[in-house]
Amino acid sequence: MEKLFPTTVVGSWPRPKWLLDALKKKREGKISYKEFENIADDAVLIAIKYQEDAGIDIISDGEQRRDNFYSFVADKIEGVELKTVAEFIDFASDKFAFEEMLRRLDVPAFAIRSPVVTNYIRKKNYLALNEALFLKKHTRKKIKIALPGPYLLTRSSWIPGISDKYYKEKEDLAEEFAKILREEIIALKELGVDFVQLDEPVLMEVLYGPELSTQTFMCAALTAKENPRDELNFAVEILNKTVQGISGIKIGVHVCRGNWSKKEEALLKGDYYPLLPFLLEMKVDQYVLEFATQRAGDIDVFKDYPTNKELGLGVVNPKTDEIEKIEEIVSKVEKALRYFDANRIYLNPDCGFGTFAEVPITTPQIAFEKLKSMKSAAEILRNKYGEKIK
Repeated sequence: MEKLFPTTVVGSWPRPKWLLDALKKKREGKISYKEFENIADDAVLIAIKYQEDAGIDIISDGEQRRDNFYSFVADKIEGVELKTVAEFIDFASDKFAFEEMLRRLDVPAFAIRSPVVTNYIRKKNYLALNEALFLKKHTRKKIKIALPGPYLLTRSSWIPGISDKYYKEKEDLAEEFAKILREEIIALKELGVDFVQLDEPVLMEVLYGPELSTQTFMCAALTAKENPRDELNFAVEILNKTVQGISGIKIGVHVCRGNWSKKEEALLKGDYYPLLPFLLEMKVDQYVLEFATQRAGDIDVFKDYPTNKELGLGVVNPKTDEIEKIEEIVSKVEKALRYFDANRIYLNPDCGFGTFAEVPITTPQIAFEKLKSMKSAAEILRNKYGEKIK
């Protein structure tokens, strides 16, 4: 039997300075990948400790080994190289507009890196199997592994003038990423991982970001389809190809509005309503969504789109220093009960606490207090609505 209102994280945890120093040395070739892994092991143990002490039910390794939530694939896939956002300026059709967008969105152009396809791709190693092995060895809790979704990887790494020398159409590249991710999910399932989360934050950018005919953030496609509906249909199709027929492991899709700045006005704003028809077509078990930030709109968007899927309900905001009140979290969950049964609601932060290694959103201490509030709210809800699912 499983607890009602399980608590979990979205993935990342703020990295200690000594880990950031090691990450920089690895990039510069001053230490080996193995040496970095040994250093990162200690950081993962700290991230585990924080989550366990907060009483979280399903934990991650804090993505401590990653530069960010999707760039780390450059270490695992041949034909993919890391480039900073600043390096993309030369490939923008309107360099001034691109630079202005980065300034307006408060994007640290030299601190955020993106994977770019610079040759035909081939998997060198599993993307996160090493993370899962270490995590499983060091906790008795259920575990979650976050992976970049196939649409995110395709959209962020296929750059005209670079990638199209090898993949004429980004749809061809998407098929390759889908195969790699599918193999990964199956391997994680066989290892005993409980929950795989596919990160697809760019979906909100399709709806609410800059014009699709220009550039969008995360280098996410210097070109894209003109019609957002076509782009979203493409995202659904490639995600479903990735997960088709896989069972025995919970699969979720995480959608947010950006997590690189604490300036709420610099991040995307808009509710989920226009995205819901596409989300409902995704063959996943759970939607992991922001709802703590006002930028995400209201849970009432589900009124017209009932679903039997699970909801990973964002109840604490990583981008604020204020610790959410327990009663406010309880109230938010009870509002979600209008549209989701109690046994289909999970509690989580809106997003990760350290999505980009060098620009963490908050401190470990604040993140820890937020998780404790989330856990306390879950306990109140369990007492009120029943401790166990029958």
